[in-house]
Amino acid sequence: MIFFYYFIFPGFLATFILGGFASWIERKVTARIQARVGPPLLQPFYDVRKLFIKEVTIPQNSARTVFMLAPIISFASITIVATIVGLNIVNPSYGFNGDLIVCVYLLLIPSLCLILGSGSAGNPLSSIGSSREMKLVLSYELAFWACLAVPIIKTQELKLANLMEFQAQNGAIAGSLSGIIAFIVLIFCMQAKLGRVPFDMPEAETELAGGVYIEYSGPLLGFFKIGQYMMLIVLPIFILEIFWGPMNSWISILKYLLLLVIIVLVENTNPRLKIDQAVKFFWFGLFPIAVVSIILGVLGL
Repeated sequence: MIFFYYFIFPGFLATFILGGFASWIERKVTARIQARVGPPLLQPFYDVRKLFIKEVTIPQNSARTVFMLAPIISFASITIVATIVGLNIVNPSYGFNGDLIVCVYLLLIPSLCLILGSGSAGNPLSSIGSSREMKLVLSYELAFWACLAVPIIKTQELKLANLMEFQAQNGAIAGSLSGIIAFIVLIFCMQAKLGRVPFDMPEAETELAGGVYIEYSGPLLGFFKIGQYMMLIVLPIFILEIFWGPMNSWISILKYLLLLVIIVLVENTNPRLKIDQAVKFFWFGLFPIAVVSIILGVLGL
């Protein structure tokens, strides 16, 4: 029963509320940069409420089961990660060996659901978005996994609680040469996982009119929207737990806000990349740098 409560809070409820406010900060800062006023504080929650009171429209040529299940499974996987990450903040004793690997796999599921859901919609623009999402995942996941190898090598741990405890006693992994290199590479991977500019080519509203989301409406789109809010909290905190130690003090808030500022700055200072440019950037740019960080980690640097 206690795990059910944790699934609700901090799993879903806290992550959704904080993610909504983080999304508001992102939209408000973006609006100010573009000389606009921006939305009111509760606008992200108004958007979700509006979607859940609308009807669901299922495309006639779609694979109905896959189309409808994709956003629900995506939401569920993000909620499970939020529960694991949250438990390691409020009560680390509930962690388990290998929870780091479990989180990494679960963080991949939303992208796979987006690929399957949009690919099953029967819309050409949606299919193009699905193709782009697939190529993007194949490009950044390689660098993402390579970077995660650094803290594992340095601590010999696969448990998030033990990783944070190691850093509490020995200093942040991001404070080492190999750690800071891997951390910087992970920031770019995080931007791609979140689907933010310059890696928003699967959605590309100006080109594909929403791409992967074009056929989704009502509560189904609402589940994807909630997942986006939650990912804006879960993914940065997951990375911070691995590379920057315990997240149980007011300094942790500043750490998160730093990553949120980086997300917003990168989003508002770069144009959207083409999908082939993104693949080359991750495969031939960031992945070799991640390999260098692994070598430095093996050498103890």
